[in-house]
Amino acid sequence: QEHYGGLKGLTIAWVGDGNNVLQSFMVSAAKLGMHLQIATPRGFEPDLRITKITEQNSKEHGTKLLLTTDPLEAADSANVLVTDTWISMGQEEEKNERLKAFQGYQITMQTAKSAASNWTFLHCLPRKPEEVDDEVFYSPQSLVFQEAENRKWTI
Repeated sequence: QEHYGGLKGLTIAWVGDGNNVLQSFMVSAAKLGMHLQIATPRGFEPDLRITKITEQNSKEHGTKLLLTTDPLEAADSANVLVTDTWISMGQEEEKNERLKAFQGYQITMQTAKSAASNWTFLHCLPRKPEEVDDEVFYSPQSLVFQEAENRKWTI
């Protein structure tokens, strides 16, 4: 909102794990008038109960919801590219399996080529290079440090 001046009509592309951060986006995006395009590997989708709530919210608020396994499809015309850790606390034993499953999900400038011309990038940190490359993470389109500063005031 701070960057775009409003949220209504923005398209958010989530590329990565169907984790708690994604699920927070899912239950709130439609209520704020945002479209949501989600790419997760098979087996790493968000909770089905949350997906059903999101589908209902999208219908009620007239927003679009896309669930896919293709990161470029999710990024298509998106204003905001978002990812998060692929290996959350308590999943360390799954690291090798997860890294293999998430091959091709790193957000790069190639991913951004599919996005809208005014795209930005978010990540709630800490970030691992396999999730987003340095070129995107440190680009002028990256809002991760403003996001972290804003988060500081909410915790």
